[in-house]
Amino acid sequence: METITADIKPGPKRQKEDGTDDRRQRVNPENQPKHPKLKPHDHDKKK
Repeated sequence: METITADIKPGPKRQKEDGTDDRRQRVNPENQPKHPKLKPHDHDKKK
């Protein structure tokens, strides 16, 4: 049986090289004032 080896990829970046927030990140509505450049993240309400 073959052994598969792979590198573990790091999670999403918190900041870009220039120090600005990474736009792929999301922020909860209550934390939006602290991070105005981040997109809001809302969970869908299940019925």
